[in-house]
Amino acid sequence: MPVRTPKTLLIFSQTFVPDPASVGQHMADVAFELGRRGHRVIVYTANRGYENPTVRYARRETREGVEIRRLAFSSFGKKNLLIRAFGTFTFLIQCLFIGLFTRNLGGIFFSTSPPLIGAAAAFVRLLRGVPIAYWAMDLNPDQLIAMGKIGAISMTARLLETVNRFILGRTSLVVALDRFMAERLRQRGVSEAQMVVMPPWPHENHLDPVDRASNPFRRRHSLAGKFVIMYSGNHSPANPLRTLLDAAVRLKSDDRLRFLFVGGGLGKKEVEACIRDQALSSALSLPYQPLDELGNSLGAADAHVVSLGENMIGIIHPCKIYGAMVVGRPILYLGPSPSHISDLLDKHDLGWHVSHGDVDGCVAAIRAMADAPAHDLGQMGDRARQVLRDQISQAMLCGRFCDHLERVFGRAPRAALHENPNPVPQTPRGPVGAGSDIDLIPSQRQVSCAQ
Repeated sequence: MPVRTPKTLLIFSQTFVPDPASVGQHMADVAFELGRRGHRVIVYTANRGYENPTVRYARRETREGVEIRRLAFSSFGKKNLLIRAFGTFTFLIQCLFIGLFTRNLGGIFFSTSPPLIGAAAAFVRLLRGVPIAYWAMDLNPDQLIAMGKIGAISMTARLLETVNRFILGRTSLVVALDRFMAERLRQRGVSEAQMVVMPPWPHENHLDPVDRASNPFRRRHSLAGKFVIMYSGNHSPANPLRTLLDAAVRLKSDDRLRFLFVGGGLGKKEVEACIRDQALSSALSLPYQPLDELGNSLGAADAHVVSLGENMIGIIHPCKIYGAMVVGRPILYLGPSPSHISDLLDKHDLGWHVSHGDVDGCVAAIRAMADAPAHDLGQMGDRARQVLRDQISQAMLCGRFCDHLERVFGRAPRAALHENPNPVPQTPRGPVGAGSDIDLIPSQRQVSCAQ
């Protein structure tokens, strides 16, 4: 019997490895696992860095059996909204034509980088009848409305909502990141048969815990003997840091403490202005760290900060909490409750919860962490790692994610499967609309800001 040629699965993502942006790293995990399962996968992405457009990547390369093709005129950075919108538009148009003319097309997988890239996939679905799958990393126009960028009944909001419903109505599989996001998608008409609820996984392969005393990141930044509170990731108005900055100013005379702000984004200017204007010698602002340095960077902290804006529940899903859990550090959560973060903290006692604007509570929580016995903080870290092992490990979730994609796109021909020295375990198979895959039910207890 002749070997059937695998159909081509396209992935559209404006960011992809080696770029450090989190969305691109998660898309790469899926692409590489599908490649290991024998699918022909082609990724179309931008040829410039997502955060730093001066960084250029190879036009074509193959990684772990996945073909990566980087498109010109598809990303010009994030500093100017009009230029960013132009890069989004040109990337979308290129992907539309690629989807229309790719031979032996089996399906398209996309996320929210860039926003509305699903419109290109949905038009291909409409014209060619191939299945498409959508990983909802955030929701718009919800985010723009919550941040006050556009009005809820503005023409822009109505246009974006129309496009969203066009995309969702033609998508075979929608993956929501938490129960709150799933509810927003249900209100848009997404059925249980279409939707899977699954959090993003931590990149454990790059986050091996490093002993504090021998951590090169701590040595490089003179952190020996200090209690380090770190915020690592996208600095965005959707993840406000004002309460933490005000607390750092109040605690500037406490020489035990160091505040590290690692990453980039629109909110970076506020952080650096505060450090400069308040002569905050106890705080340090650093850029995104390379993926192979992430373990040292995250492991340098004694506690990690996770922030979620008041109106952002179900709209965004700060996955930085999972990196903190991998390196076994307690968490200081700034934001509302209930949320997917408070679910984890409440159920497993992983840290402290402070509301935005409660500077007194934030100061008290930081002092409580710094004064806590190392054994107590270590137990929080141990519980976090246990939750990861039991419920949200990379191997478990990435394997399950690809199982769902294969139900939509079909399995690769058996004869085409590659040898995989590090296979991702496959999970028991059930219906696509399996609801929430992860049991993170909140308890009634809320962690006090002063605990």
